[in-house]
Amino acid sequence: MPLQNLRVLLFLSADMLRRVVRQSKFRHVFGQAVRNDQCYDDIRVSRVTWDSSFCAVNPKFVAIIIEASGGGAFLVLPLTKTGRIDKVYPTVCGHTGPVLDIDWCPHNDLVIASGSEDCTVMVWQIPENGLESPLSEPVVVLEGHSKRVGIVSWHPTARNVLLSAGCDNQIIIWNVGTGEAMINLEDMHPDVIFSVSWSRNGSLLCTACKDKKVRVIDPRKKKIVAEKDKAHEGARPMRAIFLADGNIFTTGFSRMSERQLALWKSDNMDEPICVQEMDSSNGVLLPFYDPDTNIVYLCGKGDSSIRYFEITDEAPFVHYLNTFSTKEPQRGMGYMPKRGLDVNKCEIHLSHGFSCVTSALFPPVQSDLFQDDLYPDTAGPDPSLEAEEWFAGKNGGPILISLKDGYVSTKNRDLKVVKANVLETKPATKAENISTVQKHVSQHASQPTVKMEDKLEEVLREFKSLRDRVILQDRRIARLEEQVAKVAM
Repeated sequence: MPLQNLRVLLFLSADMLRRVVRQSKFRHVFGQAVRNDQCYDDIRVSRVTWDSSFCAVNPKFVAIIIEASGGGAFLVLPLTKTGRIDKVYPTVCGHTGPVLDIDWCPHNDLVIASGSEDCTVMVWQIPENGLESPLSEPVVVLEGHSKRVGIVSWHPTARNVLLSAGCDNQIIIWNVGTGEAMINLEDMHPDVIFSVSWSRNGSLLCTACKDKKVRVIDPRKKKIVAEKDKAHEGARPMRAIFLADGNIFTTGFSRMSERQLALWKSDNMDEPICVQEMDSSNGVLLPFYDPDTNIVYLCGKGDSSIRYFEITDEAPFVHYLNTFSTKEPQRGMGYMPKRGLDVNKCEIHLSHGFSCVTSALFPPVQSDLFQDDLYPDTAGPDPSLEAEEWFAGKNGGPILISLKDGYVSTKNRDLKVVKANVLETKPATKAENISTVQKHVSQHASQPTVKMEDKLEEVLREFKSLRDRVILQDRRIARLEEQVAKVAM
């Protein structure tokens, strides 16, 4: 073969190789399990037959739904409290039935919501340093469902807006600041709702239902924007989540009971962008999505692995990256917000799974510099809207923060409300509690007035002291001037 032809073939082969090997900064991402002494051990995880994650995590705490006699309870552990958890460790234990789902407020790391078989949703405020005694008094109780509440989810950008979905096939959106049910979507789902997901700015909802339909809903207009029948033909539960670009990612089962994942356009769900077969396991695939990196993490109930995929605009659109395997089967997973990661170690994901094992995923970057391509500005804890603004029709995207120096909260994250209401008191569910609640509210209302009066008196005293001093100095200066005048004469 002539040398010139050989060079042409080599050039073509290199060009083909560049096309085959997809360029991605996450293509070689890998998982790393932490040491045993940094895991959570001896936790009695709930055994209820409900396909929720049983776990929620934020930069301060990890919450885990546990077995409890005589009602429902969940643990709230500081992230630093690892190792064996004592059986008498204090719990959040106000529900009269098993807890089915929990969700940390994205705008307040001390506030968590829970849904239960007792048909109620409760909102709790956790002490700054964690629980020292059992917590049985919620900040507010939200009552409106007639059957068990299996899903709770906070609005991503509006303060004090909480969604709940029950086995009564209805979705209720609450203003937690007043304890009122503002929106009730009760005629859209004929069967059990498997999952509900907010869009990036919280203007739309995406639901997966037992009738095998995926729906896109405008909750404030109470209107179904788009829907897809038989998104996955299998009878087992589906999951559907919104992506940052507005597309929808779903997991489910085929007619032959094989696990599937699919990608859809939310404005036209006639045909999927892509569908991929996974395996024939029975566990429901729970998707966790990172909008900053466009990576989806799939965790299956009963699996001992976490798979992660990158979603792009290039075929096949959902690209398999890697699998992180453990020795123990997992009962659930909690996904850490990006502001809770260690950017110095190039963490891009931190999960808390059960038995309970903590795992971290790292891209193989060897550099002491901040990796701004791995850490674009991410959603911070500050809401862009108040509840009243969102219910009035206003939308707002997440307020982004930089992770270059690591995120450190400098604000007091106490619950904030627009006006004096149930968030300032425990809920008055009985007539005999009304007088106590009123007294409690009046005390809270009078405290700022007393503090302002004390401050004003202190300022007045200081002003009077300074004025008296100035008068004395003026008199002394006048006497000295008279003495100087006499000496000069």
